[in-house]
Amino acid sequence: MGTGHSHGPAPEHAGGRYRTRLAVAFALTAAFFVVELSVGLVSGSLALVSDAGHMAADVVALGASLVATGIATRPDKSGRRTYGSYRAEVFASGLTVLIMLGVGLYVLVEGISRIGQAPAVASGPMLVVGFLGLAVNVVALVLLRGGSKESLNVRGAYVEVIADAAGSVGVMVAGALIIVTGQPVWDVVAAVAIAVFVAFRAIVLGRQVVAVLGQHAPEGIDPEAVAGSLGGIDGVAQVHDVHLWALTSGMNVATAHLVAAPQADHHEVLDRARDVLRDRFGIAHATVQVEPADHHGCQDLTW
Repeated sequence: MGTGHSHGPAPEHAGGRYRTRLAVAFALTAAFFVVELSVGLVSGSLALVSDAGHMAADVVALGASLVATGIATRPDKSGRRTYGSYRAEVFASGLTVLIMLGVGLYVLVEGISRIGQAPAVASGPMLVVGFLGLAVNVVALVLLRGGSKESLNVRGAYVEVIADAAGSVGVMVAGALIIVTGQPVWDVVAAVAIAVFVAFRAIVLGRQVVAVLGQHAPEGIDPEAVAGSLGGIDGVAQVHDVHLWALTSGMNVATAHLVAAPQADHHEVLDRARDVLRDRFGIAHATVQVEPADHHGCQDLTW
């Protein structure tokens, strides 16, 4: 029976490549949060306060992302973290989800409580701050867009900024409607709409986080297709115990047991399996166990 694993050089952590951009986005967002919250409190705008609350969530999420990328790229000196600390970025994404849900719930409750008694709101500051917030968000989106396609951690921060950009647009629309109609209720409507959108985006990101922590098969990889491709290798009689999961963004892992046909060269089977997993499915780190046809040890497994 032969066992082997294939991997290239230690992969560069996807989130780590975007730490500088995360840092710039964090600084811009933190600075504008102070401005928006101050104006929201002075003007009496719930939409501004709600968007500032979401901006605060951005600040925490971006800060957590920065910390997570630092932890993930730090070498393990304990010898016990056999996969390193790459999952740190996934936990940071989970924190982002909780913050977004909390902000969304608070704004929704506060908005409902104001229905029928919407206080006077200074619409001019709403328009100005909404425009400035949108500008800050656009800069942050440009900085994080590339990393959002490679890192779940950066994607979490990117989703946060998208939601906040939508909030800034909502603030501007509400300010314009208040000027046109003279009805401050539009401030409440914008706040509730922002809350619902934030919660929806949080749920989408949360499902991705659960998929990674639950060790589901990586998105875009069909376990049956992997098993079928391995079974089609010359010299493979049977495939079983195929497991696929994502350690973190861009780091997919696999294990599989291959039963070799009689007279098959186990080394060739192992090399072909490695090539299939790497070239067809993008799985560079795989542990493959090649078993002779008369081996029955795996039948003793109880789970």
